[in-house]
Amino acid sequence: MTRQSALNLFSLKNKVAIISGGSRGIGWEITKAYASAGSHVIFYYNSSTPSQVKSKCSEIIQEYGVQCQGYQVDITNPSSIESTTQAILQTFGKIDIFVANAGIPWTNNDVLHIEDDELAYTKWRNLFAIDVDSVHLCARSIGRVFQKQEFGNFIVTTSMSAHIVNVPQFQAPYNAAKAAVTMYAKSLAVEWSKFGARVNMVSPGYVATDLIEQLDPKLVDTWLDRIPVKRLATADELVGAYLYLASDASSYCCGTDLIVDGGYTIV
Repeated sequence: MTRQSALNLFSLKNKVAIISGGSRGIGWEITKAYASAGSHVIFYYNSSTPSQVKSKCSEIIQEYGVQCQGYQVDITNPSSIESTTQAILQTFGKIDIFVANAGIPWTNNDVLHIEDDELAYTKWRNLFAIDVDSVHLCARSIGRVFQKQEFGNFIVTTSMSAHIVNVPQFQAPYNAAKAAVTMYAKSLAVEWSKFGARVNMVSPGYVATDLIEQLDPKLVDTWLDRIPVKRLATADELVGAYLYLASDASSYCCGTDLIVDGGYTIV
């Protein structure tokens, strides 16, 4: 195989890719990476303003010469998801790639920290609705498309927290949610293989984001002490894993979980 033909394996030319949570952070880096590889891109967003969405789409179109659309989608609502799926199909005629990337962290300390049971349960359910339920709801909508097409790639952003217990912070609900969605994706990979679709995962470690910048520096220093490479990831360092799993280069990957954590989980 020549170098050029090997690089062609990573091309997404004329593909149609959807990225939930794709307007910021890791999701935005995925959106840009897929566009740079030739894919038309659609991102789901929640809190971005119309002007921000317009600006981001214009940036993609001008920089990469592909189509770009942003949809405000309630990823906890089956009707909102399905109507968006149908709108995208009407425009593009197919869906090649879906990245279930939207998610939220747990910021409420240990499970006994909130004394009020109803409030504690509401916080728990909100986390699971976004980090777990939304993956299932998107999978049902997109999976029907993949089944009819007999092809498609479904990629889930999970976390190294599905594999270890984070310290020193307490985040049992988040760890449980990511473990659940990881096993869900692995199981889905088996189910969908019968009609030619693939399901895989990316498990990021600690990534330098706006949220990280708001944390106690001593907490971040504790993480750095445990990471072999002694630094946080930048969001753009993760996109290689997402590009690989979306492309023909990973055609034999089924239920694969790529852990990109600077070595955190191996020590």
